[in-house]
Amino acid sequence: MNRILFNIILMAGITASVCSAQELKPIQLPPPQTDIGKPLMQVLKSRQSSRSFDSKPLPAQELSNLLWAADGINRPESGKRTAPSAMNWQEVDIYVVVKEGAYLYDPKSHALNPVASGDLREATGRQAFTKEAPLNLVYVSDRARMSKASDEDKTVWGGADVGFIAQNVYLYCASQGLAVVVRGMVDRETLAPALKLRSDQKIILAQTIGYPK
Repeated sequence: MNRILFNIILMAGITASVCSAQELKPIQLPPPQTDIGKPLMQVLKSRQSSRSFDSKPLPAQELSNLLWAADGINRPESGKRTAPSAMNWQEVDIYVVVKEGAYLYDPKSHALNPVASGDLREATGRQAFTKEAPLNLVYVSDRARMSKASDEDKTVWGGADVGFIAQNVYLYCASQGLAVVVRGMVDRETLAPALKLRSDQKIILAQTIGYPK
């Protein structure tokens, strides 16, 4: 199938998914387990990328732990996160794409808010494994939150802040024996409307997570 035909078919499916987002319901995640995991030096030794994933879904508790490790609130009194951000803008949003649909992670309530129903995993990347793995995270930089920064600074800082989050995910996965890989090959023109992004919201990277195959 040529690329043009593939995009037409994919966009048709995405349009249908976006229209039916109301079918999804918010998901309240269980509290994260902050007393688990391996020692840091062992985790660093084990950290690696994998492109082979089992299709088995991650349990709610595993997803809760993973998202909290990625960019959850670790200091409730100030609302600050497990990952740093320039000027504490907290401009990076994590979109959670699973078989049932796409959700936006809300660190304040530690919950998933529905964005679009339907399987959008294939739209998160150009590699075959993205549609087989149970979870793809899409990192979006909301440049509107980066007040008084130049366009160049928004690009640099937004990219750096996504990198911090992606590394948190790598370390959590290394600790828990999960397969993971961060990816720059994302069909941004197709995925952005599927996630209902504004023009000043930019997809930076995606990350695929699952059990090893």
